[in-house]
Amino acid sequence: MLYTLICRDKADSEDLRKATRAQHLDYIAGFKVRLAGPILDEDETTMIGSIIVLEAENRAAAQAFADQDPYRLAGLFAQVSIYPFRQAIPAPPA
Repeated sequence: MLYTLICRDKADSEDLRKATRAQHLDYIAGFKVRLAGPILDEDETTMIGSIIVLEAENRAAAQAFADQDPYRLAGLFAQVSIYPFRQAIPAPPA
């Protein structure tokens, strides 16, 4: 099943995000991530969160992934929401 993680950064935390980015990328490389990237502010310059589409066995596994993300462990996120997701476009792999 796919899960979408919508992670909102704490205010004024771009320096923490940048300092933790390499650890975060190394961490997510070990999982079935279909899509991931930063959410940008209205000026499209400052990173203010993340969206990750993760393939996981169940919601508990998606939650465990989120709980161990170096960004979360470093205290970057103000909020993390996890939702089941069904890909429609493009058509998912068979």
